[in-house]
Amino acid sequence: MRYYDYTTISIPALGIQFDPPRSFDIGPLSIHIYGILIAVGLLLAVLYAWRRCKDFGIREDDLTDGIIWVVPFSILCARLYYCIFKWEDYAANPISILYIWQGGLAIYGGVIGAAVGTVIHCAVKKIKLPALLDMVALGFLIGQCIGRWGNFFNREAFGSETDFFLRMGLWNTSIGEFEYHHPTFLYESLWNLAGFLLLHFLSRKRQYDGQIALGYVAWYGLGRAFIEGLRTDSLYWGSFRVSQMLAAVSCVIAVVVLLVMSFRKHSPENLLVNQVAARAEAEAAAAAEAAETETSEVEAVEAEDTGKDSDEAPQV
Repeated sequence: MRYYDYTTISIPALGIQFDPPRSFDIGPLSIHIYGILIAVGLLLAVLYAWRRCKDFGIREDDLTDGIIWVVPFSILCARLYYCIFKWEDYAANPISILYIWQGGLAIYGGVIGAAVGTVIHCAVKKIKLPALLDMVALGFLIGQCIGRWGNFFNREAFGSETDFFLRMGLWNTSIGEFEYHHPTFLYESLWNLAGFLLLHFLSRKRQYDGQIALGYVAWYGLGRAFIEGLRTDSLYWGSFRVSQMLAAVSCVIAVVVLLVMSFRKHSPENLLVNQVAARAEAEAAAAAEAAETETSEVEAVEAEDTGKDSDEAPQV
């Protein structure tokens, strides 16, 4: 079944049915709702990151430079991830890998691409990697939370058939009746929203750089491992669901690292934001001291000149 064979969407729990468009045209251009939602999610993630740069000790210019090239790189990785595990669809015409407008992006590929791009960016800019990953992870959750609704408009990425009270009905034009499925895009969107709210507040009390990024991997991995098991369009490696396996493994690793780190002592002085603040304070103190010294020297010179003028004054 192709996703475009579905039309009207039914939400029995709310007693509503509607047929939202997948796209709309502006002149010769066809604008897909999915693309708009991804762009909105990205924009909100960037605005959030800009607003919180100072909380993580990151310069806004460094963040902007990273966004300019890491975002396109992430999209490329999302496409490659999908195509690798769906190679049978592209083997006969490999050039179709470039037809990204036809759909076929994997969020996990995008996350991996963003992580790799961030590592490279930090190495070039000499930024403390764990601190930037903390901030980027929160942005991921915002983008994923909103972007998942693109699956709703596309009638895709849903789960197996169910009579669960949150079920979503899709009118199947091939058989002329509704099919009711788990709205897995909704489950993941709500899970990401909860994760963002939780990690947003915890980020203000983090004990070490990288703690929030680990929390993201654990939280997202846990949710995705369960939700992926419900989906009907998973990418497979043999008999294994690739994203489910990756989610479970990454979750376990992140939880283990978090537990190990919880038994260690962490000094607030090691947080990048505090190091940046300490450097700024030291530079300000040094500048103030230099200014005070310069003022004292000027006053000494003026006093000396005044004394000379007094000695040279004519006696009456």
